[in-house]
Amino acid sequence: MKLIFTFLLLTFSTYLFPQSEISKVEPFLASIISQFPNVRDIAISNDKNEVVFSAQSYMGDLSALISVKKTNNTWSTPEIVSFSGQFFDLEPYFSSDGLTLYFVSNRPLDSSLSTIKDFDIWYVKRDNLNSKWSSPINMGSPINTVMDEFYPVITDSGNLYFTLDNQALKQKDNIYVSEFINGKYTEPKQLSSSINSDGYEFNAFVARDESYIIYTCYNREGGFGSGDLYISYKSDNGDWTPSKNMGDKINSDKMDYCPFVDETSNTLYFTSKRNSVLTTSEKQLTTVDLLAKFNTYENGLSRLYKVLLND
Repeated sequence: MKLIFTFLLLTFSTYLFPQSEISKVEPFLASIISQFPNVRDIAISNDKNEVVFSAQSYMGDLSALISVKKTNNTWSTPEIVSFSGQFFDLEPYFSSDGLTLYFVSNRPLDSSLSTIKDFDIWYVKRDNLNSKWSSPINMGSPINTVMDEFYPVITDSGNLYFTLDNQALKQKDNIYVSEFINGKYTEPKQLSSSINSDGYEFNAFVARDESYIIYTCYNREGGFGSGDLYISYKSDNGDWTPSKNMGDKINSDKMDYCPFVDETSNTLYFTSKRNSVLTTSEKQLTTVDLLAKFNTYENGLSRLYKVLLND
């Protein structure tokens, strides 16, 4: 019976996000994103009027969280959020009410110090959507350890999904979950082998109701190259179905990662290093031509994209 159900669920998944109904991948906030060398990790508030993303240097050794807000259908000038700009901050995620923002940082636990530590999951709070963010608060044990924790996602149940580089187990990056039970977080545990493998699995978006998970697998057999986005669904008995590649209408032959889904519009946002720049030209380029090619959106640098999963 379980095998029959799993088959039906996998069959249904092709109708939930059918390849034939996936729209063309498009740049997101191109004029804003293009102002920065590399951009990744997007968080969008439920009212769709606030976006926070990570802006990074060309080599990825400097990272800060940037905020833009929409008023009368016009986006504001991008600004570093009030608590970022000193340490390596990335991977934001809004709570459903928009009053808490989770993120990752290597900042010290003591705010009076400037010595960096390993990467932990932190959060800030605010009283309303127009008030200022609080000082960052470390999530503490059992979420944070002496190892690196990345890419937090909070579901409606309060469960926290994240990526852990657990070197103590001599494993590569894997997806973990800490269940929120009786007001407390439990000891994090790895998701099943339907999700994790001996390779790299990271940067997971989980639906608010935990019905599906989209995440990145690195150089997995059968992929399109580098990092690809995969999807898995949760069955009625709580098991995750074997993950499936989301296809070449979404994935490229370069790194595709950092997924976020606006579940009200069924729009997938993600980061990609896809490159459409041709290495040869039919005619000799001028300096202006060359700079134009360098500055195209799909130029191999990290950029934000969106795609409607089905109509």
